Amino acid sequence: MNSVPPSELVSWLRAAGEPSRLRLLALCAEGALSVSELAQALRQSEPRVSRHLRILCEAGLLRRLRQGQWVDYRPADEPQASGFVRQLLLHLDRRDPVLVRDRTEARAAAVPENAGLPPDSPSRLDRALRAFVEAGGGGFAGGNVLMVGAAHLELLAGAAATARACTVIAQSRRAAQAARAFAERRGFACRVLAAARPRGLSDQDFARAGGGFDAVLLSHQAGGEASVARLLAQLRRVVIPGGRLWLFQRYDSLETSRERIVEHPLARLRRLLDEAGLVCERLSPIEADGEHMLAAAARPASDAAGTLRSGSGR
Repeated sequence: MNSVPPSELVSWLRAAGEPSRLRLLALCAEGALSVSELAQALRQSEPRVSRHLRILCEAGLLRRLRQGQWVDYRPADEPQASGFVRQLLLHLDRRDPVLVRDRTEARAAAVPENAGLPPDSPSRLDRALRAFVEAGGGGFAGGNVLMVGAAHLELLAGAAATARACTVIAQSRRAAQAARAFAERRGFACRVLAAARPRGLSDQDFARAGGGFDAVLLSHQAGGEASVARLLAQLRRVVIPGGRLWLFQRYDSLETSRERIVEHPLARLRRLLDEAGLVCERLSPIEADGEHMLAAAARPASDAAGTLRSGSGR
C-alpha cells in the first residue's frame, strides 16, 4: 500500500477504531450487505447501524451501492483505503465468538446469492440439500409445507412442485421479497411472510403462518445453540403427527462453545433435536460451494413412541 497523508490515516483509524464499526468492516469485507441485514447481524437498531455506516463511508472505508430499492455497503474501491482495511482485518481472530455470530446471523438475513439467477441455475449446495430431502422420501405430495428462512430457495421449488400449500417465513423484508420473486419466476403459488422482528422468529410469526404442517424445512437459524433450540421447540408444535422436519444448519454456528467439554456439532444437533421432542432419522454433513452444512431429518417423538407400542402389541 502506498503511503498516505497523516491526516487521512488518522481519519481511517478514528473511523475503524470502534468495536461496532470494526465488526461492520469485517462483515462488509465478506460480501455486500444492507442496513437491515447488518443490523440483524450486530443485534443493533437500524438507525444506530446507519450512523456507524455513515462514518465509515465518510472516511472512505466503505461505499454505498444502490440495488433497486435497496442500498448495499461494500469495501471502498480506492486502492489505499481498501488496502488499509485488508491489512487491518488480517489482525482479527476470525474464530472470535462475536465475529462468528456476526457472520452466521448476516448469512441468515442476507438475500440468497442465486436469487437473481435464471430459474435453471441452482447452486451445487442447493442441489446437495435438495438431494438430501429427496433421498428421505420428500413427504411433500399433497401436504402443507412450511419453509423457515430463505437462504436456500431451491428447496422451496422442490417442495412446491407437489405440495398442496406452501408457506415461507423469511427473516428479513429483503429476503421475503427475494422469495416472492423466486416463486414468481418458477411459476408456483407460495405465501411469503416477513418475520415481525429481525432478531429471531416469534410465536406471532408462527400464528400468522398457521399450523398443521406435514413438512417443515428449516433453512439455517442464526444465533447459535440457544436460538436453534428455541426454534426447534416452536417448530415441534406446528408439525402434525406423522410429519417431518428437515433442518439445514451451518456447521460453524454449532461449533463454538463456552463449556469446558467440547461437544461435536453433529452430537450437539442430535441432542437439540432430542430435547425438542424430535427423533433424528438422518444426520449428515454436506460440503459444497465452500459451505459446510449439517443436514438432519427428524419426526415428532410421539410418532416413534406410537410405532414402538404398535410393534410390541403384535
